Order: sequence, then structure tokens, then C-alpha cells
Amino acid sequence: MVFPKSKFQSNQLQIKKAQTVYQVLLRYYGQPTWRNPLSPLDELMSTILSQNTNDQNRDIAFQNLKKTFSSWEKVRDAPIKDVINAIRSAGLGNQKGARMQSILQQITEERGNLDLFFLADMPPKEVRQWLLRFKGVGPKTASIVMQFSLNHPAFPVDTHIYRVSGRLGLRPQKMNIEKTHELMELIFTPDQFSVAHLNIIHLGREICLARKPKCLHCPLQKLCTYYQNLSAEKL
Repeated sequence: MVFPKSKFQSNQLQIKKAQTVYQVLLRYYGQPTWRNPLSPLDELMSTILSQNTNDQNRDIAFQNLKKTFSSWEKVRDAPIKDVINAIRSAGLGNQKGARMQSILQQITEERGNLDLFFLADMPPKEVRQWLLRFKGVGPKTASIVMQFSLNHPAFPVDTHIYRVSGRLGLRPQKMNIEKTHELMELIFTPDQFSVAHLNIIHLGREICLARKPKCLHCPLQKLCTYYQNLSAEKL
């Protein structure tokens, strides 16, 4: 594994810990797989629906949207109330519906169609910048589309990864979520992004819970700053 020295001279301990975390979780959870691959536009719309809700609600809303409208062009041109009604299960329907239609309209105005596969041929940095221009598309949404639909290296950071990375000591406690995206892409290698992303989320959902983490069942006890501090306080 080769890391750019100029970026990592002061982060060797973070890199070493990240690599150990990767290997431990890989042994613990195995090789994870992403849900059914989607086209870039489908993934973009699905990820917008996923904001501030769970996967089940997102999937129900997404499937209902696809069932109600036979194409994204019809979603784009439909009365907003019909779009909102179709995605109601995902919550924040007024906001998400308006943003989705706005993005679809803007893409059409710029490209003449709604095919986003052209992004696969662009440099990753340009793809990220292109996606981030749209209201409602933040670093996590852009990274998910890049990593899982366009085969561009990107490390999405959701609330689980942000929480777990803080507890483990992979990132500074005061680092914001936007900077954490950058850091994760520095301490893991591009070929590790997908596996690390999915396995850390798995840990966050199953063991490293927000309110009552199940530390005694965690495979990362020896690596976890939070657990070590907790043990020291008890002693």
C-alpha cells in the first residue's frame, strides 16, 4: 500500500489504526456487498431520498416513485404534489420532491437528456465538483454515486461512520463531517473504500450504537479510544 508521503507524514498512527480496523472488520463481517447496483441517476435520486430516514423507508419511496412514474422525465415534468405523494414514506417530501425535480430539470437544461453515464469518463475530482453543484447534494451523496455507480474512488461518510471514526480515534473529535470525507480517503486506500465504508456502517448499526454502544461485544475494543477512556474511568 502506497500513500502520498506529503499528505501522511503527520498521520502515520491514523493510517496504521485504519488499516488494522479494516482487517479486523473484514475478518469479523466478511466481504460485504452493496445493494443492487443502480444507474448513476437512480443512485443519485435514491440517495437524496435516503437523507434523514432509514433504508427501508428510502426503498419504499424509491420503488413507489418508479412504479408511479415510468421514467425520470415524467418525474421531472409531473405536478410536484404527485412526486411528493409518491415519496411520502421517506419523509421531508416537500423538500426532497422539489430538490429532485430541480436537479432533473437542471441536468436536462445542461445536457439535453438525463443520462449521467458520461461522468464515468471524467476525472473523479471533476465528477465530485459537478455533483456538488446541485442543491441537496452534499459530500455523502456525491461520494455514494461516485463509488457505487460510476466506479470512481470515493469514501461516503454517514452518521454511523462519523460516530464510529470519532470513537475509534480515526479522526480528531472536532473535525466536521465534510473534512472527515477527505480524511477517510487518505487513511484507507481506494481499493478499500467500499469494504471499509460498508463494514464500518455495519458496526455502527449493530454494535457502536449512538446512545448505548455494545462495547463488550465489539471486535475493536483494543483499538477504540472511547472504550479505553471508558475503562480508565471505571478503574
